[in-house]
Amino acid sequence: MKTTLNLAGVTWRKSSFSDGGDDNCIEVADGFSGVVPVRDSKLPDSPVLYVPAAAWGSFIATVKGGRL
Repeated sequence: MKTTLNLAGVTWRKSSFSDGGDDNCIEVADGFSGVVPVRDSKLPDSPVLYVPAAAWGSFIATVKGGRL
């Protein structure tokens, strides 16, 4: 399934797990039903990865649980 959303004017936020450096961070955009847009903060004009919200939630729980 190919998903393309209008991301014009979207506010991106960096991962809270970022160490503040510019070389290892992702950004996400909130407010989309059922999907989480994710991009590389170093390459903001590169393609966006659209992750299903349920999968993103599982990923975040795994990271916060220290299993990754």
